[in-house]
Amino acid sequence: MKASVVNQLKTVALLGGLTALLVVVGGALAPAQLWLFGAIAVVINLVSYFFSDRIVLTMNRARPIGPGDDPALERMVAELAGKAGIPVPRIYVIHDAAPNAFATGRNPKKGVVAVTTGIRQLLTERELRGVIAHELAHIRNRDILVASVAAMIASVVSFVATAIQWGALLGSGRDDRDNPGGVVGALALAIVAPIAATVIQLAISRSREYLADATGARIAGDPLALASALAKLERGNARIPLHTLGDSPATASLFICAPLSGGSVASWFSTHPPIAERIRRLQAMATELPVRRAA
Repeated sequence: MKASVVNQLKTVALLGGLTALLVVVGGALAPAQLWLFGAIAVVINLVSYFFSDRIVLTMNRARPIGPGDDPALERMVAELAGKAGIPVPRIYVIHDAAPNAFATGRNPKKGVVAVTTGIRQLLTERELRGVIAHELAHIRNRDILVASVAAMIASVVSFVATAIQWGALLGSGRDDRDNPGGVVGALALAIVAPIAATVIQLAISRSREYLADATGARIAGDPLALASALAKLERGNARIPLHTLGDSPATASLFICAPLSGGSVASWFSTHPPIAERIRRLQAMATELPVRRAA
């Protein structure tokens, strides 16, 4: 009950923060139409709640697998879902060489697990079990709605910010003399708004990853398998960028491993905790849980 209440409070806070940001950014784009962007924000929240899973899957070009298309993966997901005590989620595949996975869905009954073709090629069966268990943990912990809604609203914020940027640039020749600060202010807002959206996502995303690691390790009974998978995924995503993410960068927080490359400054705004720290915590768990031996 406590976890459920905390997640509900996080959802309210997250939606409130991102909604306010959307209204502010929209108001900057068209000050006289502030009420319109308020209405749009309400509609987006409703659409996000009921359809964010479908939208996120479409944004990442994920396709459902039919019964018997991948028997090994289907058995693995069904077995681990039983251990997690949740309905068996639908399985989607993203045809991308980058190794990654994510979960989405409004609640456990609507749960979805999506994996890339790259992750199937990179990981052993034992490591893949650890990843699937991690994603099922997100479904069990009921935090996927928060992340999916955040991704959708953040995408809209980024889109509106881009519109502001282009509007300021294209209209600068006409407005510079009368209001030189207007263009600068619009461009500054266009830059700051996506960063602010990312920071709001970051505020809860890191804690949910740590929790999913711990819960997933217990579901699979094998913390070291997930630790090994995370190490491989970090190296794999450094080598191969996730192509679908170019269309929807705000969905990066949904994936088990940050699909965006970046150095020191970029890592400050990563919605994922450091892989090294996640591995350290999983290795510490391994001393407390019996490790499942590979068949």
